[in-house]
Amino acid sequence: MSDTAPLDPTEVEALERHQLAARIDHTLLSPTTTATEIDQLCAQAAQFSTASVCIQPIWVARAADRLANTDVKVCTVIGFPTGAQTPLTKATEATEAIRNGAQELDMVIDQAAALSADTTRLIHDISAVVTAAEGHDVLVKVILETASLTEQAKVLACEAAAEAGADYVKTSTGFGPGGATVEDVALLRDTVGDTLGVKASGGIRTREDALNMLKAGATRLGASSTYAILS
Repeated sequence: MSDTAPLDPTEVEALERHQLAARIDHTLLSPTTTATEIDQLCAQAAQFSTASVCIQPIWVARAADRLANTDVKVCTVIGFPTGAQTPLTKATEATEAIRNGAQELDMVIDQAAALSADTTRLIHDISAVVTAAEGHDVLVKVILETASLTEQAKVLACEAAAEAGADYVKTSTGFGPGGATVEDVALLRDTVGDTLGVKASGGIRTREDALNMLKAGATRLGASSTYAILS
C-alpha cells in the first residue's frame, strides 16, 4: 500500500516538480489554524498535486470535503505531539479520524517506552492504531521524534513499527527539540530496509533540503514550505 523503496541519488536529482510534489505531505499543524487557512492549504495541495495534506484531527472532515474530487489524501496526526496518551486513546482518535475521512494517520509513539527499551509496550502502542486502521485502506506512519531518542531507541522503535504492521516510520513532529536530519533518515532506512517507507519531517524548507532527505532514504516528506521547495 505504501511506496517503501527509496530512490537512488541519480533518480532524486532527476525528479521533476510534479514528481517531487507527489512525495510531499503539505502540512499545517498549528493549534491556532483557522478554517480559512485549511481551505487555502487544500487549494494549494490540489494545485501542486501533493501526496496529502497533514492537519490536526479537528479539520479532517473539512479537508476531506475540500479534496473530495482530487487525488490528494487527507492525513492527520494521532497522539500528537507528545505520544503520551494511552493506546486506547490513540485507537479511539484514529477510529474517529478515519470515520471523518482520514486516509493516512501519523501517530506519535510512546517515547518513554522506546527510551526504556520496553518493546512489548511499544508494539502494543503502535498496534492499537494499526488495528484501528485495518480494513480501511489507511496508511499508518509512526513518528519517532528522533531528536528526543538515543540511537538505540530509534532502532528499537523502527523494529517495533515493523513488528506492529505500520507502513512508515517518520522522524519528527515538528514540535519537538529538533527536526529531520540526513543522519537520522539514513539510520531509519538502514533499520527498516525496503519493508517500510521513511518520512522525513521538521525543518525541510528548500528543494535542496528535500532532495538531501530523499537521497538519504526518505520516500515521503512532511513540509509546510511546499511553495519554496517546489519553486
